[in-house]
Amino acid sequence: MIITNEILIIFIAVLIICLIGFKKYIWFISLGYGFSIVIIGIMNLVLFREQMNPALIISSIILIIYGLRLGGFLALREIKSKSYNKKMKTEISDGKNMSIFIKIMLWLTCALLYILMTSPIIYRFVNKDGVDTCFIIGMIITTIGIIIESLSDYQKNKSKKKNPNTFCRIGLYKIVRCPNYLGELIIWLGVFITGFSTFDSIGQLIISIIGFLAIVYIMFSGARRLELRQDRTYKDDNEYQKYVKKTPILLPFIPLYSVKKYKWLVG
Repeated sequence: MIITNEILIIFIAVLIICLIGFKKYIWFISLGYGFSIVIIGIMNLVLFREQMNPALIISSIILIIYGLRLGGFLALREIKSKSYNKKMKTEISDGKNMSIFIKIMLWLTCALLYILMTSPIIYRFVNKDGVDTCFIIGMIITTIGIIIESLSDYQKNKSKKKNPNTFCRIGLYKIVRCPNYLGELIIWLGVFITGFSTFDSIGQLIISIIGFLAIVYIMFSGARRLELRQDRTYKDDNEYQKYVKKTPILLPFIPLYSVKKYKWLVG
């Protein structure tokens, strides 16, 4: 089955978490994102507790750790970073003039997206499968992605504290300009791989593919948004101009240096 009672219950739980976006619409895709992944990990443990096995425990713990790290990082940035909040006020609408209909659509769409992204893991337990080769490989890849994302956030914070008016080009930023987004892609690639051996219908496979392609689109859209912002900020910086010409924007060792011309990347 594509939709089960367990999936509906998880979806409702995610909807409740994502209500935070009605306070500040950007939270649908920031705080709502991080803490939705936490609740999905918790709900997996609760709903599938009768088949408690290493796959359920490991994947749930990884989802919870990932969500808490991301949600916690974003929450601290919202609370403590005055420069970030000042910058966002000039770049992102506060949503005060956004209609309630649009907010409801964002709420439903984001909650659905988070279910689609984690569906390979959820389907493993819906189909009563445990640890196998695909699960092990997928979880290893996901863990690598979490490490890359966490390290890139740490390196950027360290760089900005030392030189707040200069772009970050240390550590992972020597390899790609958006290593945090690269880490995110790797995380969800790993999650997608965990489902390869567990799908029991073409529908489950399609749902999981949609979830993975959606996060790929979102990450490239985020890279484009960052590129446009940095181009405005560092347009007169010769070192930045050299940096962007020799450092791929998102995928290491692939000579894709810019995505700003792709206006369809608007996520």
